[in-house]
Amino acid sequence: MHPETLLVSAARPAHEPDAPVNEPVHFSSTFIGWEPDTAGPRRIYGRMSNPTWDGPERLLAALEGIADPETTPGLLFSSGMAALAAALHLASAGGRVLLPQHAYQGLGSLAQQMQAEGRITVESVDITDTSAVSRALSDPTSLLWLESPTNPMLEIADLPALIEAAHAAGALVVVDNTFATPLVQRPLTLGADVVVHSVTKYLAGHSDVVLGAALTGDPELHARLLRHRSLHGGIAGPMESFLALRGMRTLALRIERSQATAAELARRAHQSAAQGNLPIAQVWYPGLPSHPQHELAAAQMSGGFGSVLTLEVAGGAEAADRVVQALRLWVPATSLGGVESLAERRRRFGAEPETVPEGLIRLSVGIEHVEDLWEDLQQALRAVTASASPGR
Repeated sequence: MHPETLLVSAARPAHEPDAPVNEPVHFSSTFIGWEPDTAGPRRIYGRMSNPTWDGPERLLAALEGIADPETTPGLLFSSGMAALAAALHLASAGGRVLLPQHAYQGLGSLAQQMQAEGRITVESVDITDTSAVSRALSDPTSLLWLESPTNPMLEIADLPALIEAAHAAGALVVVDNTFATPLVQRPLTLGADVVVHSVTKYLAGHSDVVLGAALTGDPELHARLLRHRSLHGGIAGPMESFLALRGMRTLALRIERSQATAAELARRAHQSAAQGNLPIAQVWYPGLPSHPQHELAAAQMSGGFGSVLTLEVAGGAEAADRVVQALRLWVPATSLGGVESLAERRRRFGAEPETVPEGLIRLSVGIEHVEDLWEDLQQALRAVTASASPGR
């Protein structure tokens, strides 16, 4: 089935008289059983399994192109950070890990902690420079971590080329697919070993769930990720799992709307920057022809260009902060992927690398009307210009 249909029809009870349309939520810490401990699939205890996980885990696996979602379903975690940690621990003890120079800041913080503990060694790479990453892989490497688009600079990695180079060097490849979602790109079908998601974002889609997921079609890696989840205890709550599945039902509609709006906002912002109508120094969006990796994004992101754009406000941090404070409809908050549009200056976080411009604002586009979002963005930018004018 097409993904749009799968999102709506999968993970539901059988079509039987009086059956519920939706899967129930199972609130239980333990499950009945008296058989001896064997390798067979059994519930046993709520830290190992919960029936409420089954639907979203298998649906995610199918969306990411896993051939047998029953054997290697996705794995829900208590947060995106928990899923990310499980995947990062796939690196061999003392192994070298290559990370994008621009990536989710929580990843960098965890990697640095693991390096300080002697667990791994970490090196940052520019994932837009395929040749440079390939050269970096010439030294023994355990794991290559990729984001595409990156957070928050929206850089695009040549996923097939980098995955091939990493495998040739004997390294595992993990791709954070949170920004794109499986409706836009499917890294596992391009050869990646593991995909991670912050389910909190687009998949759940309503800014009311904290949840993560890790997916792989490799049974051995799946067993390792499952063991990490069970032993470290980063499990999903049944209510969060139910809400995530409910949110996924409308994923295709939300992505269709938010991507279209993001593309139009990026076009208008880019045009205004070129004309000098608004204090915008630069606009980043993979769908813009001006984006450095636009052609690669068009070839690789088969389902669109995503729903996040970033713009650099002329005047740096102070001007960007004033823009965010002047917004009325856009919500000044972190995170992304909800139905509401969010805006934040990323360098307000000390963990962001210095290569991220001080005046950069990340815009997560929701499903509001494009004209209302554009009007609000314009008035906030013009307010900053007016406040900087003489005599004001």
